[in-house]
Amino acid sequence: GRSEGLEFSFEIPALNDTVAVYTTRPDTAYGVTFMALAAEHPLIKKICENNPKADEINTFCERVRNQSEIERTSSESEKEGVFTGVYCINPFTGRKVEIWVTNYVLYDYGTGAVMGVPTGDQRDWMFADKYGIEKIVTICPVGKELKLEEMTCAYEEKEGMLVNSGEFTGMEMHKAMSAIMDKAEAEGFGKRRVNYRLRDWLISRQRYWGAPIPIIYCPHCGEVLVPEDQLPVRLPEDVSFTAGAKSPLATSEEFVHCKCPKCGADATRETDTMDTFLCSSWYYLRYTDAHNDKMPFDKELNNYWGPVDQYIGGIEHAILHLLYSRFFVKVLRDAGLVDYDEPFSNLLTQGMVIKDGAKMSKSLGNVVSPEEILSKYGADTARLFILFAAPPERELEWSDQGVEGSFRFLNRIWRIVQAFEAVLAQKVTEYDHSNLNEADKDLRRVLHSSIKKVTNDIETRFNFNTAISTMMELVNALYAYKEAAKEPNAGLIYEAISDLIKMMSPFVPHITEELWRGAIDANSSVHEQSWPECDEEALKVDNVEIVLQVNGKVRGRLTVPAEATKEELEKIAMADANVQAHIGDATVRKVICVPGRLVNIVAK
Repeated sequence: GRSEGLEFSFEIPALNDTVAVYTTRPDTAYGVTFMALAAEHPLIKKICENNPKADEINTFCERVRNQSEIERTSSESEKEGVFTGVYCINPFTGRKVEIWVTNYVLYDYGTGAVMGVPTGDQRDWMFADKYGIEKIVTICPVGKELKLEEMTCAYEEKEGMLVNSGEFTGMEMHKAMSAIMDKAEAEGFGKRRVNYRLRDWLISRQRYWGAPIPIIYCPHCGEVLVPEDQLPVRLPEDVSFTAGAKSPLATSEEFVHCKCPKCGADATRETDTMDTFLCSSWYYLRYTDAHNDKMPFDKELNNYWGPVDQYIGGIEHAILHLLYSRFFVKVLRDAGLVDYDEPFSNLLTQGMVIKDGAKMSKSLGNVVSPEEILSKYGADTARLFILFAAPPERELEWSDQGVEGSFRFLNRIWRIVQAFEAVLAQKVTEYDHSNLNEADKDLRRVLHSSIKKVTNDIETRFNFNTAISTMMELVNALYAYKEAAKEPNAGLIYEAISDLIKMMSPFVPHITEELWRGAIDANSSVHEQSWPECDEEALKVDNVEIVLQVNGKVRGRLTVPAEATKEELEKIAMADANVQAHIGDATVRKVICVPGRLVNIVAK
């Protein structure tokens, strides 16, 4: 998260104080129209002294401090703030600037205060729009003037020329950045600075679950590490969980009181535990050698299994757990314990569940009870709906109608299997693929195209919703075959039904197990079977329908052999009476053939 920018100060005459900001865009400094403070900024306490808006400010700050970092910084979340009634002075222009407390500035990045430039930052634009704050254009595209009354959003491009920027007006923005920083340093109100988003990680927690911190406090020796032969320090069991803000470990007299490893004097243990992120940053490595009592894991075993092929988690993991895990693996690599550089090879970030237009959460009271869904529809219906409603990386809109639809689909599968019960009972597992009628060929083609797509959707794309949609089409094809086939091909039906159940089993494990044991094999489990394989020969078709066009307009359709060459298609198209009628006396200039799709004759 390294960035280079300018840190400079705004004077606050009413408080006889200053507020510093850090910006990577000093070229926009002449467009500052408000100052945005984080809710945790220490200046707020001073602002609230003898301020009639103190209660409003403090109430707002308390609410914002309880929001997550993701909620506060998301580009989609609402930008909120409170005007403090206090002003600061822009050192570049001498203009008075309103000081606001906002929900989208974080105290632990930069200085905890951000200069608000509505025309140069979209978040500032949204904030200024909401609260009627002035906007000043300071950057325009090269060769084009931006008029404020015509702008609908901030200009955030990386190229442009300065306007309304005093002595720097007319300069290219990147040259102006350096020149403006020179001015701030020369006049003593600012300095160049390198900033990082990386923050200290507080690992101690006042809770029971977590690894005890192996430190002993001695009145003579100070802080002493627990000797290696006394590790691990185990959690005490005689604790009270009613200690309030105090760690539960502090309620165990036997745990707290110990002897100093160095001098033998009476001493006390650290009662905080480590943040669970400390353990989750490496626990998956322990899975490779879970019973090793000599070391965390055997290097050869870990190198065989690691790194993790696929990581699935929420967006909050991307800035915490994943980052910490990377740190751990880098250290372990440098220590010679692993031979790879990164802990995870692939990442899938899952979306949230939305209900009634808001994120489903206990705090909003819009949670759907799993017990209610399970008792009415069963676990398989709930699983199927969640996987079918949206791709896993997108938000999922909860829908009672969608749950009902998933339930109906499972009933359709059950009914089609029952409809072919007598055919399946014959246990015909082999049949002649070359001796099929048209209905057989159509069903087998749908079956194997479904196997190909479902396999790809699950294995490489994680598009479970489209995999389920494909299996719905296969079920439709089975119903159509049932109506069309006078004598069903027993071998084909056995293949189609058994492969359908196999492909559905990861999604709905309970109903597929019932169907497998009831209709296919009572002595085995569907979950022990090999995954179906696509037969590419089954995907081939004998005939296809192509479109005939003259000068780009459709003039007919023909069924032709699927393997027809461009030359053969051209002959077939030119022999068509309707095509000839539309060509008339015109001269054929060009014939465009797309095998399997169309022939377009260009005639003038």
